[in-house]
Amino acid sequence: MAPEFGEQFDHLPLIPEHVLRKHSIHQPLDTRFRAAARLLQSIWRTDKQLPAGSYIGPDGKPAKLGSRISVKAGQAGANFVTPEIAALALREVCYREIGAMIDEERLLTNLLSSMPLVFNLFAPLRFDLKLATAIVRQVVRDFIGEVTQVLFEHAPARGNPKFTGDYTAFDVCIRYKTDNGHRGFIAIEVKYSESCQEPVPTPRPRYDDLSRETGLFIDPDSPYLRTNPLQQLWREHCLAQTMVANELYDEGYFLLIAPQFNHLVQAAAGAYRCQLNEPSERQVPFINVTLEDFISAMRQAGAKDHAAALFRRYADFWLVDGEIELALSALTQKRTPRVLDSTKGKRGAPKAEAPLQPTAEQSPKRRLVKGAEHSPTV
Repeated sequence: MAPEFGEQFDHLPLIPEHVLRKHSIHQPLDTRFRAAARLLQSIWRTDKQLPAGSYIGPDGKPAKLGSRISVKAGQAGANFVTPEIAALALREVCYREIGAMIDEERLLTNLLSSMPLVFNLFAPLRFDLKLATAIVRQVVRDFIGEVTQVLFEHAPARGNPKFTGDYTAFDVCIRYKTDNGHRGFIAIEVKYSESCQEPVPTPRPRYDDLSRETGLFIDPDSPYLRTNPLQQLWREHCLAQTMVANELYDEGYFLLIAPQFNHLVQAAAGAYRCQLNEPSERQVPFINVTLEDFISAMRQAGAKDHAAALFRRYADFWLVDGEIELALSALTQKRTPRVLDSTKGKRGAPKAEAPLQPTAEQSPKRRLVKGAEHSPTV
């Protein structure tokens, strides 16, 4: 019986190596979540009948990788849930903000990257601001107002010393107006298979000043804020606070969105929260929202088909469980071993025994989440 929408495990499995190799996704350095997510993306690619991409292996030769799609498929927009989202993503690449950093190869061909996830998740909000408002009201509990704009790869003023003086940016920035006319924003960082272990940029004195001036942190000089896994959250939170300090907005929020089973990112979010003071008036609060909760909010706001497609693509780990069941069942479905024939004094086959067949209850199947059959075809 298929699980209800959103039903999940306590934790993800360790994927057997032979299963990973079967799908051409064996990467020894993968985290537990990344390996499971890589398999989920490979299953999605196979179901969509998309050709696998490749990468340059340790030997310097190209090798097949099931969690990527071919360059041709990527250029056709196959990394996006709908053609409309693909068109929006390609247009945003063309009209990106000056100084914005967008890796087009990752965006178009890497199924594991959070970059296509950002567009798959937030393009519907860009298309329908009423939907955006309904979703935001569910994920930000004290939110009052109406969404007016959704921006991708946004920073208020790259390189401007009044802000952070560097090129730090948000994956998404949602602008809104409150019922009393205040201007607000929701700055969003999205993670999928990443582990908050990005390359640490060269420290800038400006961040030390902001860390102290903003009043956001219990110990603004803490070395933990300046190293992984917290440094990116620290930098982006400082940037968000400068947007209020420089009077671009009257208020704002800083959101992190990541899968509930990405334990490294969830642990980083918990550790970061421990570094924060309770926000006072005009301070930007930090909110951690799981990817699953955001998709659920989208579903409750009325975008049921799109929510089902997103869940199937990024969070339906029952499909990973199904692949493990298939692998384990294969071990028990081998033919009966040959036995000693006592009448002939040598080994022979059993008399007229049919090969073992699994019962209906034992037959492994991919478990689909209710509603996943409505996933749009790319």
